[in-house]
Amino acid sequence: QLQLVESGGGLVQPGGSLRVSCTGSGFSSDYNTIDIGWFRQAPGKEPEGVSCISGSGRNTMYADSVLGRFTISRDNAKNVVFLHMNSLKPEDTAVYYCTAMHSCGTRATIEYYDTYYWGKGTLVTVSS
Repeated sequence: QLQLVESGGGLVQPGGSLRVSCTGSGFSSDYNTIDIGWFRQAPGKEPEGVSCISGSGRNTMYADSVLGRFTISRDNAKNVVFLHMNSLKPEDTAVYYCTAMHSCGTRATIEYYDTYYWGKGTLVTVSS
């Protein structure tokens, strides 16, 4: 059974850092062939594609809103993708979802319609 499980969310002060993780299982092919994306959804807003990484880890993409502050990485030996978030702002507050994607890096932006499976999400709150 396909699963993506997020972890690592929590409360952090503005300017702080946090790392969220996504552990995958149940894929029919090797994890190093699965492109993974991170989306976030703030209350009352549409989901926003934040970052994605290709299965090999060679290609990454970032939304303009997080470029230079967030870094995506993966450890295929452990089936884990990480999103390292630095210089966090209150507007980064959202539920962060890990997604399996058809492709990362073939479009100019990270799009909802490129995803085919979502985890349940982890809440990140940036507040003093």
